[in-house]
Amino acid sequence: MPRPRFGTDGIRGLANHDLTPEVTMALARGISHSLLPRRVIIGSDTRSSGPMLEAALVAGFTASGVDVLVLGVVPTPAVAAAVAASDSGTVGVMISASHNPYHDNGLKVFGADGRKLSDADQADVERAYLWSLDRIPGGPPPDPEPPDVGTVVSVPMPVEYLAGLGSSVDADLRRFHVVLDCANGATAPWAEQVFSAHCGRVDLVGADPDGHNINDGVGSTEPATVAAAVVDAGADLGLAFDGDGDRVIAVDHSGQVVNGDRILAVLATDWHRRGRLAGDTVVVTQMSNLGFLRAMEDAGITALVTAVGDRYVLDEMRKGSYTLGGEQSGHIICADLATTGDGMLAGLQLLCAIERSARPLADLAGGIMVEYPQVLKNLRLSEPHPDLLDRLGPQIAGAERRLGRDGRVLVRMSGTEPLLRVMVEHADERTAVEAADSLIAAARTLTR
Repeated sequence: MPRPRFGTDGIRGLANHDLTPEVTMALARGISHSLLPRRVIIGSDTRSSGPMLEAALVAGFTASGVDVLVLGVVPTPAVAAAVAASDSGTVGVMISASHNPYHDNGLKVFGADGRKLSDADQADVERAYLWSLDRIPGGPPPDPEPPDVGTVVSVPMPVEYLAGLGSSVDADLRRFHVVLDCANGATAPWAEQVFSAHCGRVDLVGADPDGHNINDGVGSTEPATVAAAVVDAGADLGLAFDGDGDRVIAVDHSGQVVNGDRILAVLATDWHRRGRLAGDTVVVTQMSNLGFLRAMEDAGITALVTAVGDRYVLDEMRKGSYTLGGEQSGHIICADLATTGDGMLAGLQLLCAIERSARPLADLAGGIMVEYPQVLKNLRLSEPHPDLLDRLGPQIAGAERRLGRDGRVLVRMSGTEPLLRVMVEHADERTAVEAADSLIAAARTLTR
């Protein structure tokens, strides 16, 4: 029996191999035993394996006496919003592997507050889920006897979620011609409706999902597609979402990519001027570019840096009641409007900021920060090396000394794959490449 574990964003794996119906049913039982919900809300993206995993979740939850609401194909933030709007006995599960190819799938869990689980709650769920797979003695109590079987109801997209997107718009966007890339994913049925209510013209790409083409040459990880469509149509800008709709990457009228760092910088400075940026603080991860951190410092904005993963950003935002945070990859969290990252919401907020600036996105985003060259290198590991980061410590410290204040180093283990990830930034790209290569070489030697 496969035993996929929680990573930085739920459980992921090859559908029907790592993430089987049996594993999925066990997770549903683990959630039921650990979080004790009375009801669960389930959404999914457009992968062909989604209905299979949905059926397994429904079986696991109803067998545990939990009622189920099935939303069908909706973005991840719609599930989070539906949970947050429900009573305290409701949790949520989103069936998606985000930006991964169609043959992968995943399960993201939202607690009763509509936010991703804390480390402690996630550990409790994982223990109960693994017990359900292995039937470890002394685990959670047995499943309820019939007739304590949950009910199942299919419901439409939550109107509160769509209404919330509309009410977030606080500028006149009618002048904008926007191209939306839906990644053949969860935003495909909804994005045109949301943006056409405010923008003058909306064109779509990546909006014909067939179960196998999610993220295939489209979406936030393939921005060249929306960039070409923007240039061809003479549009003002483009927005590319990922497969489950919790990320967005923008492109300007010339097709130049505007990543999550630049989107955050635009929003942070706009909100700072308007008094909306709580604590004059934005929360980001270690992957944010050094140029972003310097730009925030120059603007009088504090940048709090967390570990990689939007759940850590959310945790820090919750602790400080901060309103804005996110990741370079395009997870943008507007915490005064939503409980998780939301690509469509962030796209609307970006359009509002552009309108208030009275400048095109190319000028606004292009001048917001100086981006330091960032070199990313991965080393695939054939077996676990739990002490590798400690053993690399002297080499990392040496690289940091050589780079000085004009650069930085981040070395970490991937939360979803057997990879060592090395990121080096420096004002001189060649220097960054040399430092990254030396760290990869050192790690390769240590893992032989």
